[in-house]
Amino acid sequence: MTTPFSHQLRIYWEDTDAGGVVFYANYLKYFERARTEWLRARGFEQEALRSTARVVLVVTEARLSYRRPARLDDELRVTVDRCDVGRASLEITQVAWRGDERLVEGDIRIGCVDADTFKPRRLPGDLLERIAAVPRG
Repeated sequence: MTTPFSHQLRIYWEDTDAGGVVFYANYLKYFERARTEWLRARGFEQEALRSTARVVLVVTEARLSYRRPARLDDELRVTVDRCDVGRASLEITQVAWRGDERLVEGDIRIGCVDADTFKPRRLPGDLLERIAAVPRG
């Protein structure tokens, strides 16, 4: 099995609630950052997709399961470890890890839309080719 893409980050005060625990909605930000870096590692920057290919990738659905909390100063590894590809969408499985401990897992559906009209549009062919190598969990 291929190693999933991963992105490292640290938890700061701004990420936590009064108890020093990561605010639940921040995991969506962490997952977004990891997906952005996953795309960049495959040669795609989101601004270039918008300005050149005239497409925007938007979250259309997110399902997260919270298992354990992350806390102030924790180092997390956020992975992109499966990608199911449709003609105009991707479903990506992501996990936030602290060491070997699975904290939060999520299935995120990403839609491809026209940059001007925000109507659904097929994913660009070169993007499809490069993301096909993502392992399926």
